[in-house]
Amino acid sequence: MTDRQPHDQDRAAVHFPPPLIYVGALIAGWAIERWLMPLGFDRWVAWSWSVPIGVAVCVGALVLALMGLGLFRRTGQEPEPWTPTPELITTGVYRFSRNPMYLGMALFQLGVGIAALNAWMIALIPVSMLLVYRIAIRHEEAYLERKFGDPFREYKMRVRRWV
Repeated sequence: MTDRQPHDQDRAAVHFPPPLIYVGALIAGWAIERWLMPLGFDRWVAWSWSVPIGVAVCVGALVLALMGLGLFRRTGQEPEPWTPTPELITTGVYRFSRNPMYLGMALFQLGVGIAALNAWMIALIPVSMLLVYRIAIRHEEAYLERKFGDPFREYKMRVRRWV
């Protein structure tokens, strides 16, 4: 056994930053709309409506994500999913979503898609969420269940993964 082994086991097996999935989806949506298959969303919705609505959704998404991040910081935790979790957070926005930061990122993708009148960005939200689940959430949940046991299982029963 090496000195690093216990620390390496005290973390979720996440090796890729989940926010990059949402960034990648926004870039992919922009590229698809621009070069492969434009949907012409701007024919149905006016910019005068889409920009303020999209900005409002983005602001709400940022508030949600920052509320989750704030609870992490107040309990001395790092938001990176590959760092150890010293404490289970079940208060604040975590009473309504087990993943408010990831949910905030998905809503931010929605807001950018609305503001940019890009239906592809919006259509890729389920893909982003599925990839975040596969790359991060399932590993985080397995780690939290190993580390916290029944308290985490009870929390999972009370609070949904997304909303």
